[in-house]
Amino acid sequence: MSDKIVLTGIKPTGQVHVGNYIAAIKPALQIAQNSHCTALYFVADYHGLTFIQNRESFNELSYGIAATWLALGLNPEKVIFYRQSDVPEIFELSWILSCLAPKGLMNRAHAYKAVVDKNEQLGLDMDAGVNMGLFTYPILMAADILLFQTDEVPVGKDQIQHVEIARDLAEAFNRNYGETLKLPSYIVDDQTAVIPGLDGRKMSKSYNNTIPLFESAANLKKLISRIKTDSTAPHEPKDPDSSNIFLLYKEFASAAQVEELRDNFHSGISWGDAKQELYQVMNAYLEQPREKYHKLMASRDEIDEILSAGAKKARAMAQPLLEQVKHKIGRYR
Repeated sequence: MSDKIVLTGIKPTGQVHVGNYIAAIKPALQIAQNSHCTALYFVADYHGLTFIQNRESFNELSYGIAATWLALGLNPEKVIFYRQSDVPEIFELSWILSCLAPKGLMNRAHAYKAVVDKNEQLGLDMDAGVNMGLFTYPILMAADILLFQTDEVPVGKDQIQHVEIARDLAEAFNRNYGETLKLPSYIVDDQTAVIPGLDGRKMSKSYNNTIPLFESAANLKKLISRIKTDSTAPHEPKDPDSSNIFLLYKEFASAAQVEELRDNFHSGISWGDAKQELYQVMNAYLEQPREKYHKLMASRDEIDEILSAGAKKARAMAQPLLEQVKHKIGRYR
């Protein structure tokens, strides 16, 4: 019997980049190695629909997320791996939860508030550009979590609020209808540093400073050459712990390689040589996953088969709880 249920999803709103991998995907893959938990991984495609409303982009990005998980070693035989839109029970529970969700709670959701704040700065109507999917996004995320009686949800610090909202909605349902939904907890890795982009700011699609995870070797080298560094001259000692190059290097190199580069920083390695070292370890680490990713993206039927099999497992797990919820609200005698 598994000790706990852990759930992770990724929204397809852009190309997966190195920051996504280090901060979210890599820690989530480590959870799958824990034999004492049931791990669920999903492509949050309908969440992406709040922003991506171009048919080709929506399709390409959704398959890209699935191919990324698989290319990086996710074993669909050992976890439950599915596409959100293949599990209709999620959306039925989402409606039920929406009828218990105070509008004031949604008004305080970070994603909605960020748009409102931006509109106010620009002198626009506060709800300009806001669709109801964006506004009720936290309710759908709560359904993603609560439907599977999830114990833990690994998140970044900016996502903690969504798990707290899921807890609020579970408590509201339980108060009204009796104990039914499990209250989830969040897991935040405080050791994960902010992943720097090419310009030194946080790596983000919003800043256009990312390194796409499966970029070609030639383009990867070009992007790494653009990483911002300080004015320390060649042969001068450099502090590895304040270097963005070294921070990225640690995520892809062996322990022995990390210590060797640390010594080279203290000895005065040039920034050009440090970037070359980063390129060598990143390219070696990503070479096989990159090849697998492109093979999967050229064979969408294989991805569909894997996700379809995972959806069957997910639905079998979800249906008993949804039936219990429907009984509690009076859908059945």
